Amino acid sequence: QVQLVESGGGLVQPGGSLRLSCAASGSMFSTNLMAWYRQAPGNQRELVAVIDSGGSTNYADSAKGRFTISRDNAKNTVYLQMNSLKPEDTAVYYCYSKLFWKETWGQGTQVTVSS
Repeated sequence: QVQLVESGGGLVQPGGSLRLSCAASGSMFSTNLMAWYRQAPGNQRELVAVIDSGGSTNYADSAKGRFTISRDNAKNTVYLQMNSLKPEDTAVYYCYSKLFWKETWGQGTQVTVSS
């Protein structure tokens, strides 16, 4: 089945940038719906960005204008480019995949925005 591995998290100063990557296994990656979620301590997991098989994207209001989700089907990888980062962006970021009825979550990668 699909497996997801996130990378690229870390510590960054406010106003800085970070790019997260999510590498997916499987041969049908191009048909997957892919998304990024995040969860801060004590908070509900929330959707940040989504990209469908046709490349259409949607963003949470908090991410619009700052974050960009993209996919490279040849590499079975989805990215989240995060610019103008704020302390409130601090969270564990999770990659999500939906292939037909099958849903898969990555293990999460920590993003900390702090001076």
